[in-house]
Amino acid sequence: MRSVEEALEAVLAVARPTGTERLPLDRCRGRVLAEHRLTVAVDVPPFANSSMDGFAVRAADTPGELRLAGEVAAGAGLLTDVAPGTTVRIMTGAPMPPGADAVAPLEIVDERDGAVRVPAVESGASVRAQGHDTRAGDPVALPEAPLGANAIAVLASLGIGQVEVRRPPRVAILSTGDELRAPGEPLEPGQIHDANGVALAAAVEEAGGEATPPVRAPDDPVQIEAVVRSAAARADLLVASGGVSVGRHDHVRDVIERLGSLDFWRIRMQPGKPLAFGSVNGVPVMGLPGNPVSALVTFELFARPLIRRMLGLPGSGRVTLPAVACERMGKDPDRRAYLRVRLSRGPQGLEARPAGGQQSSQLRPLALADALLIVPEGEPAAEAGRTYDALLLGQTA
Repeated sequence: MRSVEEALEAVLAVARPTGTERLPLDRCRGRVLAEHRLTVAVDVPPFANSSMDGFAVRAADTPGELRLAGEVAAGAGLLTDVAPGTTVRIMTGAPMPPGADAVAPLEIVDERDGAVRVPAVESGASVRAQGHDTRAGDPVALPEAPLGANAIAVLASLGIGQVEVRRPPRVAILSTGDELRAPGEPLEPGQIHDANGVALAAAVEEAGGEATPPVRAPDDPVQIEAVVRSAAARADLLVASGGVSVGRHDHVRDVIERLGSLDFWRIRMQPGKPLAFGSVNGVPVMGLPGNPVSALVTFELFARPLIRRMLGLPGSGRVTLPAVACERMGKDPDRRAYLRVRLSRGPQGLEARPAGGQQSSQLRPLALADALLIVPEGEPAAEAGRTYDALLLGQTA
């Protein structure tokens, strides 16, 4: 069996960047820039402007009583000069009129009969200088992360209407098993609903990929092979669940070996020991365990970083924090465990408690969990009072 680190290294080694496409900003939320370092073509802001509603003044004229000579609002083009002894009413965001070098906010002035009494203000007070955010020609480095509202706002402020973004990796989803039926379909004896197909498709989208409609196949090597061949012809990655262990009806691993190459198929972790990874026609194929808990945990550790690497993003994007186990939680001593826990703040800092049962057949505790508590190989349990790394679920770095 490989260690988690060895397996992840092998998975990431096959990642190939996806192509790019040019999109308008209003379609770029959640997309990844092809180039995170940009050169600015304009000053931001492009002109000096007022940060307050008030009066544009010459600082040298204050304190004093000034004659009101006009008004300037945001968007104004023709500006009234501020001559010595005068002032101009100004609105937030309006360009500074010639001659003025400061703004006296409304709250500190006394306006009566066309005269404005202004206390002392310093030059530059309440003025946003031209280019105080960004200067033309400056390099701007945006975070290596999917675009959110803040980064999109920066791009818009720079006058950029379209950007080059990475194409999301196309990920084919395959669930295998004679017993599987679509969610919502009635069940016959011995059948179960397929949780993996829709769950893995959602996990793909959350990681930044584009999931194709999930496909279900019975435990038939001919049908599984047909799905794998089709996926390898149209997808950037195939994620299958089930059929990767040693049972007589486990065919996915054999199909990968027959059509392409198999790199490894077992990992020293709990849950999720059986995981087949290889390639078919140059397309990575990841065979996850059929158990939904094991499938989702192994996806989190291996498929998610692979999808992000295809997008040019580092790591898994998840946050890891230290947390103290509040009770003993048993595990296989030979494997690294990822225990489903809920986190809370307490006397010991961040504290971890079981989200429910830790059997790999218990799916609800995973939905209730805030994090996976990582307990190393060689230890029989997470011991109460000890600190472990907690991989936060649903939160990104």
